[in-house]
Amino acid sequence: QVQLVESGGGLVQAGGSLRLSCAASGRTSSIYGMGWFRQAPGKEREFVAAISVAGGSTYYADSVKGRFTISRDNAKNTVYLQMSSLAPEDTAVYFCAARYNGISSDRQAYAYWGQGTHVTVSS
Repeated sequence: QVQLVESGGGLVQAGGSLRLSCAASGRTSSIYGMGWFRQAPGKEREFVAAISVAGGSTYYADSVKGRFTISRDNAKNTVYLQMSSLAPEDTAVYFCAARYNGISSDRQAYAYWGQGTHVTVSS
């Protein structure tokens, strides 16, 4: 089992920045890929970014490419999502997810999920 705990969400003005963190515990040595997803009110959960365990491979949704950066610190079993140039449409609950094989933008491919952290961007 893997446990994931997100933090770093909050209220920010449009154009601002936030850094989300996701701390993993449990069978972390078996994790290959980790991802961030988000879910806005009334919408489906959507892919944001993913990273391989070594950090050598990253993948972003087109909507965040160039504004968000995913990274990881394996010594701390933590994945980060640095978000810049935030816009009101980035408002959502952001979830961290982990899987054992490869990285993926498909939410069905992830076995473990955190509880989410709220991000609100005001205009």
